[in-house]
Amino acid sequence: MPAPLPAFALDQLFLRARTANAFYPEPVEDDVIRKLYELLKWGPTAFNAQPARFVFLHSLDAKARLAPALSSGNRDKTQAAPLTVIIAWDTRFHEHLPAQLPGYDAKPLFDVDPGLRQDTAFRNASLQGGYLILAARALGLDVGPMSGFNADKVNAEFFPDGRWRVNFIANLGYGIPESSWPRGPRLEAADAVQVL
Repeated sequence: MPAPLPAFALDQLFLRARTANAFYPEPVEDDVIRKLYELLKWGPTAFNAQPARFVFLHSLDAKARLAPALSSGNRDKTQAAPLTVIIAWDTRFHEHLPAQLPGYDAKPLFDVDPGLRQDTAFRNASLQGGYLILAARALGLDVGPMSGFNADKVNAEFFPDGRWRVNFIANLGYGIPESSWPRGPRLEAADAVQVL
């Protein structure tokens, strides 16, 4: 059986990890992006669907395209971040299912049910976005996930054909510790957990 992770790993992934609001100017290299994806892709998704799509914005020009869609509180910190990623979901993820799930013909389920297709894509892309955050932390990166943006503007600018749709956005890099807000309290187990 797998052994529990050591305390330092739990600290890096959860207990001491914080949402970064500012980053050192050190770039996030392309090989780190590849390593990040190679880790996060192994997280489980329903039907092995893997509906998330990731658009990494390195250049100032790419970030300038995103800026009009961001809330005023997210615009400057995103422009200054070394790397920004748009976590999206593929509305036609099910077209890959014959290769991703060869033992079961799941594609027809999604061909005939757009609601099931959308729910499955959004839910599992959200999971994959969570895997991205943990994979980034595991690689020594800090993450600043954001939901303060206009989704219609992001979709129009980056996904005009409508196949991909934005879920959320995150800044990545090597965070400046002082940029993180004081950690907010978390719900106690008695308020959030039932064991039946």
